[in-house]
Amino acid sequence: MEQLSVLETERLLLRTFRPTDAEALYLLLKEEEVTRFLPMFSLKTMEEAENRLNQFFLEQGCGSFGLCYAICPKPDGPPIGYIKVSGEESHDLGYALRKEFWHRGIATEAGKAVTKRLADLGIPYITATHDIKNPRSGEVMKKLGMTYRYTYEEQWQPKNIPVLFRLYQLNFDGQSERVFRTYWDRSSVRFVEKEV
Repeated sequence: MEQLSVLETERLLLRTFRPTDAEALYLLLKEEEVTRFLPMFSLKTMEEAENRLNQFFLEQGCGSFGLCYAICPKPDGPPIGYIKVSGEESHDLGYALRKEFWHRGIATEAGKAVTKRLADLGIPYITATHDIKNPRSGEVMKKLGMTYRYTYEEQWQPKNIPVLFRLYQLNFDGQSERVFRTYWDRSSVRFVEKEV
Protein backbone atom coordinates (compact mmCIF):
# COMPACT_ATOMS: atom_id res chain seq x y z
CA MET A 1 0.00 0.00 0.00
CA GLU A 2 1.02 3.59 -0.45
CA GLN A 3 2.56 5.77 2.22
CA LEU A 4 0.07 6.16 5.05
CA SER A 5 -1.50 9.55 5.48
CA VAL A 6 -2.25 10.80 8.97
CA LEU A 7 -5.87 10.22 9.96
CA GLU A 8 -7.52 12.67 12.31
CA THR A 9 -10.58 12.22 14.52
CA GLU A 10 -12.14 14.40 17.20
CA ARG A 11 -9.69 13.23 19.87
CA LEU A 12 -6.99 11.33 17.98
CA LEU A 13 -4.21 11.46 15.45
CA LEU A 14 -3.47 8.14 13.74
CA ARG A 15 0.04 8.15 12.31
CA THR A 16 2.90 5.84 11.42
CA PHE A 17 5.21 4.67 14.18
CA ARG A 18 8.53 6.46 14.66
CA PRO A 19 11.89 5.27 16.02
CA THR A 20 11.22 7.42 19.11
CA ASP A 21 8.07 5.41 19.99
CA ALA A 22 9.85 2.52 21.76
CA GLU A 23 9.00 3.76 25.26
CA ALA A 24 5.34 4.22 24.35
CA LEU A 25 5.26 0.72 22.86
CA TYR A 26 6.85 -0.67 26.02
CA LEU A 27 4.20 1.03 28.20
CA LEU A 28 1.51 -0.51 25.99
CA LEU A 29 2.81 -4.06 25.70
CA LYS A 30 4.35 -4.66 29.13
CA GLU A 31 0.93 -5.11 30.74
CA GLU A 32 -0.35 -8.69 31.00
CA GLU A 33 -3.96 -7.46 30.86
CA VAL A 34 -3.27 -5.75 27.52
CA THR A 35 -1.43 -8.67 25.90
CA ARG A 36 -3.74 -11.37 27.30
CA PHE A 37 -5.81 -11.33 24.11
CA LEU A 38 -3.01 -10.35 21.71
CA PRO A 39 -0.91 -12.80 19.64
CA MET A 40 2.24 -11.93 21.58
CA PHE A 41 3.77 -12.17 25.03
CA SER A 42 4.22 -9.14 27.28
CA LEU A 43 7.40 -7.14 26.89
CA LYS A 44 9.84 -7.40 29.78
CA THR A 45 12.46 -4.80 28.83
CA MET A 46 12.95 -1.65 26.79
CA GLU A 47 15.31 -3.64 24.57
CA GLU A 48 12.44 -5.98 23.69
CA ALA A 49 10.29 -2.93 22.94
CA GLU A 50 12.95 -1.49 20.62
CA ASN A 51 13.29 -4.85 18.84
CA ARG A 52 9.52 -5.20 18.40
CA LEU A 53 9.22 -1.63 17.18
CA ASN A 54 11.98 -2.17 14.63
CA GLN A 55 10.79 -5.60 13.50
CA PHE A 56 7.04 -5.08 13.30
CA PHE A 57 6.39 -1.36 13.06
CA LEU A 58 9.39 0.24 11.33
CA GLU A 59 11.40 -2.17 9.14
CA GLN A 60 8.31 -3.63 7.50
CA GLY A 61 6.52 -0.30 7.64
CA CYS A 62 3.61 -2.46 8.76
CA GLY A 63 3.67 -3.80 5.19
CA SER A 64 2.65 -7.28 6.27
CA PHE A 65 -0.29 -5.63 8.05
CA GLY A 66 -1.48 -3.61 5.08
CA LEU A 67 -2.19 -0.58 7.26
CA CYS A 68 -0.83 0.14 10.72
CA TYR A 69 -1.28 3.28 12.79
CA ALA A 70 -0.09 4.50 16.16
CA ILE A 71 -3.10 5.83 18.10
CA CYS A 72 -2.08 9.19 19.58
CA PRO A 73 -4.14 11.64 21.64
CA LYS A 74 -4.38 15.16 20.23
CA PRO A 75 -2.66 17.47 19.85
CA ASP A 76 0.65 15.58 19.73
CA GLY A 77 0.67 12.94 22.48
CA PRO A 78 2.77 9.79 22.32
CA PRO A 79 1.11 6.55 21.12
CA ILE A 80 -1.32 4.96 23.57
CA GLY A 81 -2.11 2.05 21.27
CA TYR A 82 -2.16 0.82 17.71
CA ILE A 83 -4.65 -0.25 15.08
CA LYS A 84 -3.73 -2.41 12.10
CA VAL A 85 -5.26 -4.21 9.14
CA SER A 86 -3.58 -7.28 7.67
CA GLY A 87 -2.41 -7.16 4.08
CA GLU A 88 -3.35 -10.84 3.78
CA GLU A 89 -6.58 -12.18 2.31
CA SER A 90 -8.38 -11.89 5.66
CA HIS A 91 -7.82 -8.11 5.86
CA ASP A 92 -7.93 -8.74 9.62
CA LEU A 93 -8.44 -5.71 11.84
CA GLY A 94 -6.66 -5.65 15.19
CA TYR A 95 -6.04 -3.08 17.90
CA ALA A 96 -4.59 -2.59 21.36
CA LEU A 97 -4.78 0.24 23.91
CA ARG A 98 -3.07 0.96 27.19
CA LYS A 99 -5.35 -0.13 30.03
CA GLU A 100 -5.88 3.39 31.42
CA PHE A 101 -7.50 4.35 28.09
CA TRP A 102 -9.98 1.45 27.98
CA HIS A 103 -13.76 2.07 28.02
CA ARG A 104 -13.54 5.56 26.52
CA GLY A 105 -14.56 4.72 22.95
CA ILE A 106 -11.03 5.25 21.64
CA ALA A 107 -10.75 1.92 19.78
CA THR A 108 -14.13 2.59 18.15
CA GLU A 109 -13.13 6.14 17.19
CA ALA A 110 -9.86 4.94 15.66
CA GLY A 111 -11.62 2.00 13.99
CA LYS A 112 -14.18 4.24 12.29
CA ALA A 113 -11.40 6.39 10.79
CA VAL A 114 -9.51 3.32 9.57
CA THR A 115 -12.55 1.58 8.09
CA LYS A 116 -13.45 4.77 6.19
CA ARG A 117 -9.89 4.87 4.84
CA LEU A 118 -10.10 1.22 3.76
CA ALA A 119 -13.41 1.78 1.98
CA ASP A 120 -11.85 4.78 0.18
CA LEU A 121 -8.92 2.57 -0.88
CA GLY A 122 -11.31 0.05 -2.44
CA ILE A 123 -10.59 -2.87 -0.10
CA PRO A 124 -13.66 -5.12 -0.50
CA TYR A 125 -14.03 -6.24 3.15
CA ILE A 126 -12.36 -6.59 6.52
CA THR A 127 -12.60 -9.25 9.19
CA ALA A 128 -11.85 -9.15 12.90
CA THR A 129 -11.75 -11.88 15.53
CA HIS A 130 -11.92 -11.91 19.29
CA ASP A 131 -11.49 -14.55 21.97
CA ILE A 132 -14.96 -15.39 23.31
CA LYS A 133 -13.55 -14.54 26.77
CA ASN A 134 -13.08 -10.95 25.54
CA PRO A 135 -16.61 -9.87 24.54
CA ARG A 136 -15.81 -6.15 24.90
CA SER A 137 -13.70 -6.42 21.76
CA GLY A 138 -16.74 -7.82 19.96
CA GLU A 139 -18.72 -4.77 21.06
CA VAL A 140 -16.15 -2.55 19.31
CA MET A 141 -16.56 -4.64 16.16
CA LYS A 142 -20.34 -4.20 16.28
CA LYS A 143 -19.97 -0.43 16.71
CA LEU A 144 -17.85 -0.40 13.55
CA GLY A 145 -20.75 -1.98 11.65
CA MET A 146 -19.24 -5.46 11.55
CA THR A 147 -21.47 -8.54 11.55
CA TYR A 148 -20.85 -11.75 13.49
CA ARG A 149 -20.39 -14.70 11.10
CA TYR A 150 -19.14 -17.74 13.03
CA THR A 151 -17.06 -19.12 15.91
CA TYR A 152 -14.07 -21.41 15.46
CA GLU A 153 -11.26 -22.94 17.50
CA GLU A 154 -7.59 -22.33 16.75
CA GLN A 155 -4.37 -23.48 18.40
CA TRP A 156 -3.24 -19.90 18.92
CA GLN A 157 0.36 -18.94 18.36
CA PRO A 158 2.80 -18.03 19.73
CA LYS A 159 1.05 -18.87 23.01
CA ASN A 160 0.18 -22.37 21.79
CA ILE A 161 -3.20 -22.54 23.51
CA PRO A 162 -6.62 -23.52 22.14
CA VAL A 163 -8.86 -20.47 21.74
CA LEU A 164 -12.43 -20.09 20.56
CA PHE A 165 -12.62 -17.02 18.31
CA ARG A 166 -15.66 -15.17 17.02
CA LEU A 167 -15.23 -13.82 13.50
CA TYR A 168 -16.86 -10.56 12.44
CA GLN A 169 -16.89 -9.13 8.94
CA LEU A 170 -17.67 -5.83 7.23
CA ASN A 171 -18.13 -5.81 3.45
CA PHE A 172 -17.51 -2.47 1.75
CA ASP A 173 -18.43 -3.48 -1.80
CA GLY A 174 -22.12 -4.24 -1.41
CA GLN A 175 -21.71 -8.04 -1.32
CA SER A 176 -23.43 -8.29 2.05
CA GLU A 177 -23.63 -12.09 2.05
CA ARG A 178 -19.90 -12.69 1.47
CA VAL A 179 -18.28 -14.60 4.34
CA PHE A 180 -14.53 -15.10 4.75
CA ARG A 181 -14.51 -18.88 5.27
CA THR A 182 -10.81 -19.72 5.61
CA TYR A 183 -10.84 -20.06 9.40
CA TRP A 184 -14.10 -22.06 9.24
CA ASP A 185 -12.68 -24.41 6.61
CA ARG A 186 -9.46 -25.19 8.46
CA SER A 187 -10.97 -25.65 11.94
CA SER A 188 -12.43 -28.93 13.13
CA VAL A 189 -14.37 -27.07 15.85
CA ARG A 190 -16.68 -24.48 14.28
CA PHE A 191 -20.24 -23.36 14.79
CA VAL A 192 -22.61 -20.40 14.59
CA GLU A 193 -23.83 -19.05 17.90
CA LYS A 194 -27.49 -18.07 18.06
CA GLU A 195 -27.00 -15.01 20.25
CA VAL A 196 -23.81 -12.95 20.22
